[in-house]
Amino acid sequence: MKHLRLLPHQPSVNFIDRRKIFFVFSALLILVSVTLFGAKDLNYGIDFQGGILIEVRMPEAGKLGEMRNTLSQIGLGEISLQEFGAPTDILIRVQKQEGGEKAQQKAVEKVKSALGPGVSEELFWDGVIAVICAIIGILAYVWFRFEWQFGLGAVVALLHDVLSTIGIFAFTGLEFNLSTVAAILTIAGYSINDTVVVYDRVRENLRKYKTLSLPELLNQSVNETLSRTVMTSVTTLLALVSLYVLGGEVIRGFSFAMIWGVLIGTYSSICLGVPLLLYLNVNRGTAALPEKGPSAEEVS
Repeated sequence: MKHLRLLPHQPSVNFIDRRKIFFVFSALLILVSVTLFGAKDLNYGIDFQGGILIEVRMPEAGKLGEMRNTLSQIGLGEISLQEFGAPTDILIRVQKQEGGEKAQQKAVEKVKSALGPGVSEELFWDGVIAVICAIIGILAYVWFRFEWQFGLGAVVALLHDVLSTIGIFAFTGLEFNLSTVAAILTIAGYSINDTVVVYDRVRENLRKYKTLSLPELLNQSVNETLSRTVMTSVTTLLALVSLYVLGGEVIRGFSFAMIWGVLIGTYSSICLGVPLLLYLNVNRGTAALPEKGPSAEEVS
């Protein structure tokens, strides 16, 4: 029986020699992303569920009556407010407006204008903190699992993925909301998984080939895991493209972020994370030490 192969049985693509091209491309991508974010900012949005649902965090508690009086005068029909979680967290429900999505967006802007420009700022920064904590946790894990050089390379690749995702949202003007933050966290997990698979093969080859030059060893490690990486990415993309096309507006932003994240995460793991090891002075002696416990081959 023949197996489906997207790549040759033993690919021999010379990624390491092209590292300068990859580095320049990634640097330009990050520069453009940061510039777009600074110039255009993001199209911050909310989720629509049977009308409009807005999560608000106020600077102090006890503002429910005042907010209710303010919002009752902006002409959006039925509006209900209730506390959830902390006393400063308030859910605002606004009835669905006639006129489609544009009418809903106008209603959201009216609510924001009535309550002040900083309504969603704290929720946004909570999302930023969540992403930063995830990156720190990933750095700690990879550092513990490998060496600090591998951890640093993985985090550089991860920051590249996160910043480029924010940049693509600034460029396209797609709605950026809490589900997009969830997508970024998922992208972080997917990207680091790809990177760890390749790094694991690098460490294995450092034990196996004591005299092979580091560029050749890194190139061989990438090619040995390339088929697995590409197959995983393609099958994931099949599901995400289906969600993007058929899932409707509610999850379109999430699906788009995940599609971009899979593509850019696969690229960064192969073309950025591994070539960076050339410049981080990997300790071949330490990496070549055998791990404790039997290997998978010994157990089988």
